[in-house]
Amino acid sequence: MAEYMDGARWYVAHTYSGYENKVKTNLEKIVENRGLGDKIFDVRIPVETEIVQDGDVTKEVESKIFPSYVLVKMVMTDETWHVVRNITGVTGFVGPGSRPIPLTDDEVAAIGVEKPAATVLSFDIGDSVKIIAGALTGFIGRVEEISEDKKKIKVMASMFGRETPVELDSISVERIKD
Repeated sequence: MAEYMDGARWYVAHTYSGYENKVKTNLEKIVENRGLGDKIFDVRIPVETEIVQDGDVTKEVESKIFPSYVLVKMVMTDETWHVVRNITGVTGFVGPGSRPIPLTDDEVAAIGVEKPAATVLSFDIGDSVKIIAGALTGFIGRVEEISEDKKKIKVMASMFGRETPVELDSISVERIKD
């Protein structure tokens, strides 16, 4: 399989609005059923995760970075072009006419498709936050550090008149509006 992977590039398929997940699911099923795993390697819908506060509920919401587009890592052949192009919801490939153009390495790096989705937080270092989950629920603190993957944060919580550093999941705090 490694010898085929050398020719694999990322291509962009345009879809009807809201069909991205259907196209991804259908393409993955077709690849499995027809044994095309040696030509079509990966299907991605670039998303970013945002932590949203809705009243008392904090939740992670995924939003599509490029709505109506699906990225496909594949070796472009007549067969793979035909398979992707004929999935319900696909309107075509990005490129002039019917000729798909692969993404450059710089474009792949800029999109971040080769790495996990980024998390967007509703607070920054220095912001005042209220702890809304866990044993310290209700305490107030100030964000001191945010981990690189944005899943953990360090808060200086005011507990019984003393500042105490506490490490928490980023979804267990909410920003206090000024």
